[in-house]
Amino acid sequence: MKLNKLIDHTLLKATATIAEIETLCKEAVEYDFYSVCVNSAYVATAKKFLEGTTVKVCSVVGFPLGAMQSKAKLFETEQALADGADEIDMVINVGWLKSGEIDKVREEIAALKAAVGSNRVLKVIIETCYLTDEEKRLACQLALDAKADFVKTSTGFGTGGATLPDVKLMKESVQGHAKIKASGGVRDYETAIQYINLGVQRIGTSNGITILKGEKGTGY
Repeated sequence: MKLNKLIDHTLLKATATIAEIETLCKEAVEYDFYSVCVNSAYVATAKKFLEGTTVKVCSVVGFPLGAMQSKAKLFETEQALADGADEIDMVINVGWLKSGEIDKVREEIAALKAAVGSNRVLKVIIETCYLTDEEKRLACQLALDAKADFVKTSTGFGTGGATLPDVKLMKESVQGHAKIKASGGVRDYETAIQYINLGVQRIGTSNGITILKGEKGTGY
């Protein structure tokens, strides 16, 4: 598959304007990216701008901390789907995971996957920068148990983003039963190709255009 079709063209900053969302969508169409990834308030807006195209809309949920009530995440998911989201990228409750509240983490992911359904995609952001290797493996297992479609490295808003060792660990953990999305800090072509060669099926980045041009970007 071509590199552009593995990219979720991303705009998640707090100051993102409707005009910037429109630009994001136009770029996604021009470069034929797989999707745009936006905050849930902009799903309907992005869907409107992408009408008549093949570009999908991905919404983050519980972003970026993951520490809100599960019911709030579920409501946000259901609203994003109603607004036209094709994919949901949820943030786990990292504090629950680190507290040993394993059932709560699994049940939350499962509830969101039930809402998303089998015909749409749920990605689970485990925020690797805050986890030990053991916790990363556990988070991946919980995502598998809950029937999630992807495990995703990072929000891009934590203390670090994707790393090659983390992606290798995640790949070993899911054993092909879930796909992997690398996000946070993927800013150039060489890095993107390294992840793809490792088996990553999706890259989340605001630098998709610079990556395709072989240049080096900044930011998410």
